[in-house]
Amino acid sequence: MSDMKMMPGGQMMHMENFKQKFWTSLVLAVPILFLSPAMGFHLPFQFQFPGSDIIVVIFATALFFYGGQPFLKGAWEELKNHRPEMMTLIALGITTSYAYSIYAFIQNDLLHNSEMIMDFFWELATLILIMLLGHWLEMKSLMSAQSSVHTLASLLPAQVHLQKGDQIKDVDLNEVSVGAVFEVRAGESIPLDGTVLTGKSSVNESLVTGESQAVTKKTGDSVIGGSLNGQQTLTIKATKSVETGFLANVEKLVQESQHNKSKLQTLANRVSGWLFYAALVIGIIALIVWASLIDFATGLQRLVTVLVIACPHALGLAIPLVNTRSTTLSAQNGLLIRNRQVIDISPKIDYVLLDKTGTLTQGKFQVQVCRSLTTQWTDEELIQIIGGLEAQSNHPIAQSVQHYLQEQHLQPQTATKVTNLAGRGLKGIIDNQEYQLLNQKAVKELDIDLPKLSNENLTTSYLIANNKVVGYLGVGDQLKSTARELIKQLQAQNMTPIMLTGDNQAVAADIAQQLGITEFKANLLPQDKQTEILKLQAAGHQVMMVGDGINDAPSLAQANIGVAIGAGTDIAIESADVVLVNSDPLDIVKFLRLARNTHRKTVQNLWWGAGYNIIALPLAAGIFAFAGIVLSPAVGAILMSLSTIIVAINASLLKI
Repeated sequence: MSDMKMMPGGQMMHMENFKQKFWTSLVLAVPILFLSPAMGFHLPFQFQFPGSDIIVVIFATALFFYGGQPFLKGAWEELKNHRPEMMTLIALGITTSYAYSIYAFIQNDLLHNSEMIMDFFWELATLILIMLLGHWLEMKSLMSAQSSVHTLASLLPAQVHLQKGDQIKDVDLNEVSVGAVFEVRAGESIPLDGTVLTGKSSVNESLVTGESQAVTKKTGDSVIGGSLNGQQTLTIKATKSVETGFLANVEKLVQESQHNKSKLQTLANRVSGWLFYAALVIGIIALIVWASLIDFATGLQRLVTVLVIACPHALGLAIPLVNTRSTTLSAQNGLLIRNRQVIDISPKIDYVLLDKTGTLTQGKFQVQVCRSLTTQWTDEELIQIIGGLEAQSNHPIAQSVQHYLQEQHLQPQTATKVTNLAGRGLKGIIDNQEYQLLNQKAVKELDIDLPKLSNENLTTSYLIANNKVVGYLGVGDQLKSTARELIKQLQAQNMTPIMLTGDNQAVAADIAQQLGITEFKANLLPQDKQTEILKLQAAGHQVMMVGDGINDAPSLAQANIGVAIGAGTDIAIESADVVLVNSDPLDIVKFLRLARNTHRKTVQNLWWGAGYNIIALPLAAGIFAFAGIVLSPAVGAILMSLSTIIVAINASLLKI
């Protein structure tokens, strides 16, 4: 786990360096705390003796340059970039305190001024100590929030039982490439994302995805690297390398989470800049007013207090801590948030558009009927022709055809020049004859008569030859177990679910009825889905699109929030803002809850990190002095640090 922190201004600080600086600075501060007056008064535990003022100056100078070094360096970097923010305010506060205290020492002890001038050495020491302690604790909090994600890397075994011919050889994890076949024995961690070739075993994915129940994995099922194998040996083919697998993506997500800023993060950065100028103006006004009313020392104390209390220390931590906690929770629950802008958008979503196949249904079609409408071919010969056209496709319907052919011990015909017709079907040549395998809408567009079907609730493809329907294929699909609950919960949250499908009206109506969906669109081409989203957006709605196929990619990109089912195609995942790793539609609700809770915590932390200045700055300036309310620089530092602690605790309370 990394314990480095990027400080404002770009420099890196090591957590151990902050820890060491704090303890060393505490040693340097002890003489100051015991010998220097606090807020102009000697506390009961304080004392003075001849030469004690010189000791205070020596230790204060060492403390200023050693303990204040991170803040002075940070301020210099901010000013070079013309972006004064947190570090500039801290540096201004401690520099003002130190400079004026040195001036007071010269006037009081060297020039023996008749009128005693109050110094701020005690306030300087406490301010630096509080700031160093705050940064140290922040870094520990930040890393604690990240730790559950970073430790995922330790779930991967160092060695892999690689299969080479008939032999098994143990090799380093980094040596295993995509396509390699390896063995995972009982009780071992699965080293890489892959597909089960042989074996059947229960796999525990709780440490990776947060899913508490063990999942049975068998031939053809996908597995995630870092999962724990059960009692049986599995032979697995790697589909991802160690650099591109699920855990690697999660690690990358954590590393980038601080750089992938939402609109609220950008606002926080702007507020830091505004706060610097506001504090400077208010502080200078307070200096002038109090210097005129009482004396320059009092005015300077008000200036220092304003500069200290306005430090946007908590503001700099407010959103990154929430983001990190949110990223941790999302990874634990099988949610990969690729674009943090969706956090700001999620509370406004009122329409959720859902692709049918693979999203609401399992996408595991089974051939229910295959009928030849000509005496030229039998039903078996027809399925072999269709199998030839579908041989190069990974569409769920194509996979069901290949599975059916294997069960019936049939071989597909050899097809050439096979072309995908987006949203319509396929075409290709078999034995010098061109065939088209089209959906119902495409056949109607060609003005070809459709045969009467015995079951219109099946997804039907029609084989066309010589501009005539020569046969058809009907396949059936099943709902995912959590699909109905998803629809109920979306409706309960006042969101309108709409099912989108390229299937015919009868199939769509049947699935919609089972789900309890009142709105659905059938016979859609890929561009039609995108058009539906554009219509809703033009009417002022915020739209979420959920899909898993290549034909969903344009819609996922167009939607305000695009959500890809994790088992879907790479192009769909690349077009999405959020990926559901477990391919469970109910995780959509998990995402919405997490996003909305994250947004709420972010807004709360913004107020704690900066909004408290609405009250704190006037107090620091001494506007309520008539009521006996006057804050010292040290108290200002404590209040500022309290806001930092509050935002850290508030972020840690984020839950789904």
